[in-house]
Amino acid sequence: MQELLNVILPVFLVIGFGYVAVYKKYFTDAHVQGLMKYTQNFAIPCLLFSAISTLDLGQSFHWRLLLSFYSGASLGFFTGLLGAHYIFGRDWEESVAVGFVGLFSNSLMLGLPITERAFGSDALTANYAIISVHSPFCYALGITAMEIARAHANGTPARALVPNVLKAMFRNALILGILMGFAVNLSGVTLPVPVTDAVGLMVQSALPAALFGLGGVLVQYRPEGDIKVIAYAVCISLMVHPAVVWGMSHWLALERSELRSAVLTSAVAPGINSYVFANMYGKGRRVAASAVLIGTVVCLITVWLWLMVLP
Repeated sequence: MQELLNVILPVFLVIGFGYVAVYKKYFTDAHVQGLMKYTQNFAIPCLLFSAISTLDLGQSFHWRLLLSFYSGASLGFFTGLLGAHYIFGRDWEESVAVGFVGLFSNSLMLGLPITERAFGSDALTANYAIISVHSPFCYALGITAMEIARAHANGTPARALVPNVLKAMFRNALILGILMGFAVNLSGVTLPVPVTDAVGLMVQSALPAALFGLGGVLVQYRPEGDIKVIAYAVCISLMVHPAVVWGMSHWLALERSELRSAVLTSAVAPGINSYVFANMYGKGRRVAASAVLIGTVVCLITVWLWLMVLP
């Protein structure tokens, strides 16, 4: 438990700094929106570009591992989407944002350090495999579902759906960062040192800035009136997703190290990108922001329980 606290507590402190700064008026709502725009459009795309451009793709793509993890992620997404709409009466666009909470686990900030502390740095190969396609898969699914929901709400003809999805994806800075990372990786191009160093500086600012901004967001998007939906989304993220991954991992007979990485990565709290996605479309921001915070607290317990179950 102490090791989990050492991993998660710094995350809370940065979120808390952002909350206090906005609550005490040292940082305005306009500043928060500007900071989130910086992280969403510049810093996090650089993070994704850097990670994918240097990844050993030949060692990363194990279909049984990826099928196990992303079956759980996909079921989490559709459970959140359909539950938000049919159980809680939310419109389809907001329901997609709720579904994204159940889809996008914090594979980088929590999954990596927890796995490393629990099983050592040699156990991280499967984590990197999951992370290599995490954002491309999740954003492709989320953007496609959101554009379908928007087309339904606006009465857009079906023939315009595919162009709208493609346009939304290729105008998304996160997707562009991912695609550029794959382009550099597959082409074998060696970037100049000043370029990689500059990208590295951006990468260092991405997650702290996003967490600080999330703290400021929570001042505005408190969970009043949404606590049941938030609890539902958190339960999907911390219970449904890892349970499905656990079952799939055993059915597909994953190696022990792969099973550990897949289950632990799926068992951590929703990632900051859950809020980034909601903020990008202006839907479900209160639910997403609160789910990230509450899920991060609750996963102290759920991850500890999964560590007792794992071989």
